[in-house]
Amino acid sequence: MATTQPLPAAPRRADFPDGFRWGCATSAYQIEGGVDADGRGESIWDRFCLASGRIRDGSSGAIACDHYHRWREDLDLARGLGLNAYRFSIAWPRVFPSGRGPAANAAGLDFYSRLVDGLLERGIEPWPTLYHWDLPQALQDRGGWHSRETVEAFADYAACVGRVLGDRVRNFTTHNEPWCSAFLGHREGSHAPGLQGWQTALQACHHILLSHGRAVEALRAEAGGARAGIALSLHPCRPATDSVADALAVERHDGLRNRWFLDPLFGRGYPADTWQRFGCNVPIVLEGDLATIAASTDFLGINYYFPERIAAAPGEDPLGVKVVEDAAVERTATGWEVEPDGLVELLDRVRRDYAPAEIYLTENGSCYEDTVEPDGSIADGERRRYLQRHLSAVRESIVRGVPLKGYFAWSLLDNFEWAEGYTRRFGLTHVDFATQQRTLKESGHWYREFLRPTTHD
Repeated sequence: MATTQPLPAAPRRADFPDGFRWGCATSAYQIEGGVDADGRGESIWDRFCLASGRIRDGSSGAIACDHYHRWREDLDLARGLGLNAYRFSIAWPRVFPSGRGPAANAAGLDFYSRLVDGLLERGIEPWPTLYHWDLPQALQDRGGWHSRETVEAFADYAACVGRVLGDRVRNFTTHNEPWCSAFLGHREGSHAPGLQGWQTALQACHHILLSHGRAVEALRAEAGGARAGIALSLHPCRPATDSVADALAVERHDGLRNRWFLDPLFGRGYPADTWQRFGCNVPIVLEGDLATIAASTDFLGINYYFPERIAAAPGEDPLGVKVVEDAAVERTATGWEVEPDGLVELLDRVRRDYAPAEIYLTENGSCYEDTVEPDGSIADGERRRYLQRHLSAVRESIVRGVPLKGYFAWSLLDNFEWAEGYTRRFGLTHVDFATQQRTLKESGHWYREFLRPTTHD
């Protein structure tokens, strides 16, 4: 639906603090391709994509944007945009094809070493993420995130990456969106590894959070002055109506959607009200686990896309809630609500309730249909407008005292969009997947002009 809201005053780069990180984000399985190159092992997403009906268009990330071979071109794109930071993920199966040692795959590590060097040569700060959902299939065969072995394997993997890249990388993110890994992959089954069940999902979630804490310890031991954090997908939750029942439903939904991650990471343990509702499905938590999860971090990454509207649903166990849609609101092509004010609301809440020292908006972006013009240019005015409005919200949050230190647009490139295959485009750069030609979109041109310091003096 088309928006009728007035466009806020255009933000200027000069409105933001000196030293603010301006970037784009990507992930390994979504852009790299090269799934059989240089000793890379199979991931759970390689296996998941083989099953009929899992991916909307029957595709996979086997080629994707061929970034594994075209990374120099893509880093030149990033430099041309004027980015001073770039968030990417490291493919665990490239580093340890079987998930664990005794020795890492040198060719896989060399790729990321070259990538880091290429970024630094272009004046761009590397922000690697250790896990963006591509677990080595060999570990999945031994229990995956349901097993504590995977926690130990992740700590070893983090230590290895820290040793190799820590002399040039200052900021490491352990996990991207553990909610998606745990609940889309192990409760709904719509993401790899395609499992279903509350106990399975909650145990996987606990082990993912535990592995975060172990990875923070490993990175600091091996990478000297490295800073470490985690990127969470968080959502402001709003009642569908003014009823008391819906207000209470919001509290229950928030307990799993947001507090299940924020509370233990900030030393409060799992929220007691949510824990009680899960009964016999709660995860096994051993002595010391919660202290490990609460390892002190240097920053919190927040991925923001949309708010959620919640209604009471007494028959929907265990939380008795459902997410509902308001037909009157503006939405992207994925059906996600467009609400920049929700970002301000969310950041205010996190600052007030958890007081992280630094926050980075590690993902924010939108899916719209691109229009290829006769001259070959790509028109995506809705995405440009989305970007402008959310950067205005970022500016407002900083004015309100949120310790927001950086913004990473999702995404640098159109890519393999998980279960949606190649049917959804989020990039500031259009990718013709048949030819691998990259074309900066209207939104990308706007971001480049925004980031050009000479236009804001």
